[in-house]
Amino acid sequence: VQLQASGGGLVQAGGSLRLSCAASGRGLSSYYMGWFRQAPGKEREFVASISWSGGTIFYADFVKGRFTISGDNAMNTVYLQMNSLKPEDTAVYYCAAIRVRTYYRDPMKYDYWGQGTEVTVSS
Repeated sequence: VQLQASGGGLVQAGGSLRLSCAASGRGLSSYYMGWFRQAPGKEREFVASISWSGGTIFYADFVKGRFTISGDNAMNTVYLQMNSLKPEDTAVYYCAAIRVRTYYRDPMKYDYWGQGTEVTVSS
């Protein structure tokens, strides 16, 4: 499985960005997809996750109501729509894939990672 994240950039506080994660490889439908982020000097943290069917979605508390995760099965792409961005959302955002959905919050349990896309929110 290969993952390619894109869509990061510089945005002012209150603005929006949409991140994309293009997935390829065999057996994609058996994986559960997640977005994580890592700010300088901090640990990688869970942001949101989704099944390819779209039926199972989880969010970190700090993004509820601001971020929306979605998937496009035809395009094998997962999106993270980020609205009302805050300076504390500044981080490198990663998409990842995991076989065992139970551990969706634990970055150590994920099987594949994209290269990350940088998001900077200015105040």
